[in-house]
Amino acid sequence: MRNTVNIAGVEVDSITMSQAVDKLKLFIKEDKAHAIYTPNAEIVMEAYKDEGLRSILNQADMLIADGAGVVLASRILGLNLPEKVSGIDLVRNSFSMDIGRKTRYFFFGGKPGVAEAAAENILASHPNIEIVGCRNGYFSKEEVPGIIEEINRAKPDILLVALGAPKQEKWIHENKDKLKAKVCIGVGGSLDVFAGKVKLAPERMRKAGFEWLYRLYQEPWRYKRMLRLPKFMLLTVGIKLKLVK
Repeated sequence: MRNTVNIAGVEVDSITMSQAVDKLKLFIKEDKAHAIYTPNAEIVMEAYKDEGLRSILNQADMLIADGAGVVLASRILGLNLPEKVSGIDLVRNSFSMDIGRKTRYFFFGGKPGVAEAAAENILASHPNIEIVGCRNGYFSKEEVPGIIEEINRAKPDILLVALGAPKQEKWIHENKDKLKAKVCIGVGGSLDVFAGKVKLAPERMRKAGFEWLYRLYQEPWRYKRMLRLPKFMLLTVGIKLKLVK
């Protein structure tokens, strides 16, 4: 039974990183595909306005609080998520988990060459895993059946889908029943980080919840999207006031 909290209509798992990794291990043992989505405040805000996206997120097998904004919103609402469980950290932790054999990964997304560069870097420090396929995120609708066939031939335990939100969530939702991967995770720009194309914020900033500020410094053109964070906080306060009444 999942323990979730409702943040602006999105059912987020109330879970620690350790519990999320344990759940991931259980998913790999089951004979079906599972979807894990990693929404931050920006995506929850978009889902609040988009019923279709909200429905997709709420049909996930695990939905983790990717950003500090989602955790803060839970505290404003008195729901108190235990901690931030970011997608990239969940994936990093999965590289060290023990399932009794090498965990098999397929990397799907990013610009041409990014998935391959990420695979090379990861294998250099995690020889205990197996990367069974890489494919960039540039494709037409007509190519999707071939991509699914390529993934299925590789038989990954974990499929990392890095198409950007909400495209990756919609792609996983639409194709999950056709995929033979045990777990499909929407990972946004994580492959760019693993490939060394993008730097994460320093750990102190990430723990303090200021990684958005570091990202804005790196990519100032994102400022309009960053404005959704204060709007999300205002939305959360509005929801709280309605609950109080």
